Amino acid sequence: MVRIGIIGSGKWGENHLKDLSKISSCHLVGLADVDELKKELAEKNNIKFFSKYQEMLSHVDAVTVVVPTHFHYEIAKDCLLQGKHVFVEKPLCFDHQQAQELVDLAEEKKLILSVGYVFRFNPLMNRVKELLPEIGDIHYIHGRYIHSTVPPRKDSGAIFNLGVHLIDFLNALLEDNPQQIYAKNSHLISKQNEDSSFVTIDYGNFSAHLELSCCHPLKKRDMWIIGSKEKLYLDFLDQVLERYPLIVTEDKTERKETFRDPEVGKNQPLYEELKYFVHLCNKKNMGEEVSFNLSAENVLTTKMCVLAIRSAQENEIYPVKVDELGK
Repeated sequence: MVRIGIIGSGKWGENHLKDLSKISSCHLVGLADVDELKKELAEKNNIKFFSKYQEMLSHVDAVTVVVPTHFHYEIAKDCLLQGKHVFVEKPLCFDHQQAQELVDLAEEKKLILSVGYVFRFNPLMNRVKELLPEIGDIHYIHGRYIHSTVPPRKDSGAIFNLGVHLIDFLNALLEDNPQQIYAKNSHLISKQNEDSSFVTIDYGNFSAHLELSCCHPLKKRDMWIIGSKEKLYLDFLDQVLERYPLIVTEDKTERKETFRDPEVGKNQPLYEELKYFVHLCNKKNMGEEVSFNLSAENVLTTKMCVLAIRSAQENEIYPVKVDELGK
């Protein structure tokens, strides 16, 4: 049974603690945080408290890293070098070269490196993947990640904080490679980080348009995929897939009744994601091969976020060169 520790105990770190405590195939050892007041949280959950994460490493086989993004690279690298499996909340890094370095290090050390792209564990992912061949040619995609329910994060803007989920979802879903990316940002709240952004991704035969904002009155995590035979509406929050059979030609429109896809169940994506990480760690610790990691970092996602930010800063359209990810 894998021994696991949590580094960082903010709001999302507490979610890790709650979900890992429910997973019977792991032993939750401790919580590490620079805030000594978090010792009470550890004691309440009958686990050890460490004011320095380095002191926890000798007691665990794996860690989850739930700290501000600018600490991810340093802590993840340190833990991998100490021979620990690592789960890092998204984004892995602000720099795709650092992300690639961590991916390569984990492979060299034969360790699990997973990233918290929680949309991959939403039940919509697999079902939409099954339906894509049936909806015809994609005309365009429109996604939203918007809210104003909490103050904006100070360690990243809308692209790396919000858009990274939608970009990663598209990278995991589509067989088409992105060719170009363009973004337009607003900085009404902070000069340093964008509070809202419109990101356009060109896939050659179609494009995806992403609306990202921490200023919107609604809380939405949703997406339209407009195909030539059928239109799909994905509600990531309610885990609902609505299907719109609709064919529009120059001469006529063929419309059938809209229906909710009955094949989509409901789950708790963070719990499923952490359970999957624990499963991979246990396999590794038993000497088994892990041929596929659903949570493995897709460096393309990180690079596209970097290019989107650069595009907004320089008002340029940037090519996305998939074969140059490590450069």
